[in-house]
Amino acid sequence: MITKRGVKTGIGIVAVVIVAVSLIGFKLYRDKLTVSLPDYAPIKKAVWLDQGWDQNQREKFHHADQGTQTLNIPYEWFIALEQPRLSLVGDVGRLSDPAYLDRYGFIPGATRGGENQLPVGFARAGTMRTATGQPWLNPRTKEPMTRLGFTCAACHTGRLAYRGTTVLVEGGPALTDLGKFRQGLGISVLLTKLSSGRFLSLFSDRFDRFAKNVLGEDASQEDKAELRQQLTAVWDQLDVIRKLDKKVAETSVDEGYGRLDALNRIGNQVFGLSLGPEAREKNYAATTAPVNFPHIWTTPWFDWVQYNASIMQPMVRNAGEAMGVSALINLTDPGKGLFSSEVQVKALANIEKSIAGNQPSETNGFTGLTAPKWPEEILGPIDTALAARGGALYDDLCKGCHLPPVGTKAFWDSKAWLPPNSFNQRYLEIKTKTIADLGTDPAQAEDMRNRKVVIPDSLGIATNEFGPALGQLVEKVVTHWYDAHNVSESERPELNGFRPNLIQHPLAYKMRPLNGVWATPPFIHNGAVPNIYALLSPVSERPKTFYLGRREYDPVCMGYQITASAAPEDNLDLRCLGSKTDPEAGRFSGGFKLDTALRGNRNTGHEFNDGPRANGIIGRKLTPDERRALIEFLKTI
Repeated sequence: MITKRGVKTGIGIVAVVIVAVSLIGFKLYRDKLTVSLPDYAPIKKAVWLDQGWDQNQREKFHHADQGTQTLNIPYEWFIALEQPRLSLVGDVGRLSDPAYLDRYGFIPGATRGGENQLPVGFARAGTMRTATGQPWLNPRTKEPMTRLGFTCAACHTGRLAYRGTTVLVEGGPALTDLGKFRQGLGISVLLTKLSSGRFLSLFSDRFDRFAKNVLGEDASQEDKAELRQQLTAVWDQLDVIRKLDKKVAETSVDEGYGRLDALNRIGNQVFGLSLGPEAREKNYAATTAPVNFPHIWTTPWFDWVQYNASIMQPMVRNAGEAMGVSALINLTDPGKGLFSSEVQVKALANIEKSIAGNQPSETNGFTGLTAPKWPEEILGPIDTALAARGGALYDDLCKGCHLPPVGTKAFWDSKAWLPPNSFNQRYLEIKTKTIADLGTDPAQAEDMRNRKVVIPDSLGIATNEFGPALGQLVEKVVTHWYDAHNVSESERPELNGFRPNLIQHPLAYKMRPLNGVWATPPFIHNGAVPNIYALLSPVSERPKTFYLGRREYDPVCMGYQITASAAPEDNLDLRCLGSKTDPEAGRFSGGFKLDTALRGNRNTGHEFNDGPRANGIIGRKLTPDERRALIEFLKTI
C-alpha cells in the first residue's frame, strides 16, 4: 500500500533528480554551449588614418576574393544562422549581426544604401564547394551557393579606442579572437542541427527559421530534408576538427584576442585536413606558438618575413596563407589534377603590389601602404623636447638592431639596403638575433624547425621538414595555377615578387624597423608584453598576467590599457605594469587572460637591465624618465 508519506518521498526524489539533471544541463550548457565575449560600447566615431591608400585600394584589401572558404559554410548560411545562444522562444539574433561580430573583434564594414556590408576581412565571391570539389547547391533552387572566406585584412587591420574615438589602422595587428569565433560558429551550427530533430523541434523552431531564410517560404519537406543532410555534413566536418583539437589540447596554448599560431594552423590545414583522414591523424599538431598578428607596412621590401625570418617569396607567403584559411586544394585525386585549387593567385599578387608600392628611395620614400603617423589631434600632442631626449637614447640603444629611423638620410644610406637583384629590385636586409641572445619565448622558432610531416610520394615533396615542405607544396599549387591560366614564364617573376622560393628556419627572430610601432600592441612576437613602457622595463617588473581584448589605448604607456580604468599619469608602475598587490585589478570580462608562465606566452628577453649583455639582456637599465622619453620619440617615427 502506498502511503502519503511514500508519495511525498517519491515526489521529493523526482524533484531532486530534476534539479540535479537541470544543474548538470546548465553546467554543460554554460561550459560547452556558450561563448564568453566582452561587451563593448558601440562605435561612435571611427577614423581611418591616412596611410597612402585611396578608398578603392582600401576596399580591395578588405574584401577582395582570395579563394578562401574559411567558415566552411556558404554566405547564404552565414546570414541565416542565429547566434550561439540557446533560446526556446524566438530568434536570438543573427550570427552575422555586425554588432555581434564586433564582440569577436571583427571591424564592422561600411553601410551602403541602408545595408550593412560584411566586416573588414570577409569576402564573398565565386562558388562555394564541398570537400570533394563539387558546387554546393541550394536544395530548393539547385543553384550554386556563394563562397565566403577571410582575406588578409581579417588579421591585418588594427584598431585602437581613445576617449570615444576608434582609430583604424590598415595593415596593423587585428584584435580578433578567431578561436572564440570558431567556437561560436560551431555552436550555432550544432544548435540548428539539434533543433531539426523530431524531439527538440517541439521546443525550438530554430531550424525552421534557418530553412525559411536559406530555402524560401515555399520549400518542400524534401528540400528541408536535404538541408538537414547538408547541416549534418557540416557538423561532422566541424566535429572532426573539434576532436583533433581535443587530441592535442594538452600541449596546445590558447591564443586569445590578437594572437594566432598561424604557421602551425596552416600546416594543420594543408598537411592534415587537405590530405585526408590518414594524414590528419599523423600531421595534425598542437598550436604551441601563438604570435601577435604582425603589421605589414614596409614588409614587402624585407629580404625575409615572418617573425623567425623563415619565408622569402611574397607569393609563397600569401598563397600559403590563403591555403591555410581553407582555399580548396586538390592533393589526393590525380584524376582531377593534383595541386589544382581555388586560390586566387592574381588577386594575391595585386594585394601585395598595393601594399608594396614602387621601389622605395630617399626621394620618394615608401609608397603603397605606409606606416601610420601618430594622430596628435586624437591621442594628444608629442612633447618635442622629451622626444629629442628619446631620439638620443634611440641612437645609442636601438638603431644598431632596428636601423636608423625610417625616412632619415641615415636610413637610406644604411648598408642594410642590398644591391639590386637581377630584376633591379633592392631589398632591406633585416637582422636577426638568436633566441639565446634575445631571450624571448622560443616556441615559434623552435617548433617550426622541429615539426615534421608525413607526405605521400605522389606529391613529389623532397623533404619531411615542415617549413621546406610547405614551401615546395605551395609552389606546386601556384605553378599549377600559372599553367592553367596560361601565364607566361616572363610574367611569373613579377607575380612572385621578384624573389625565389626560399625557406629557412633559424633559431632566431628578426629585428624590423620601428616605423609605426606605436600602433601595434601588444608587443614582442608573441604579444606577451602589453605596452612599450613594460617592454623597456626589466622582466621582473613586467606583468605576469594581463587581459587581451581591451581596446582602450594608453598613449602614456604606448599600448592597450591594462587596468579597468586609466591610472594616474604619475603612477607609471600601476598604469603601465599593473597592480602588484591585486592581480585581478585588470580583469576584463570576456577577455583573454594571458599567463606569461607558459611556454609560448613567456614575456622574457629584449631586456634593459643591469648586468652582462647575455641571456636576453640587450641594454642597460633605463630610468622611468628614460622610458618615457623613448616612448615619446617612437611617436615621431
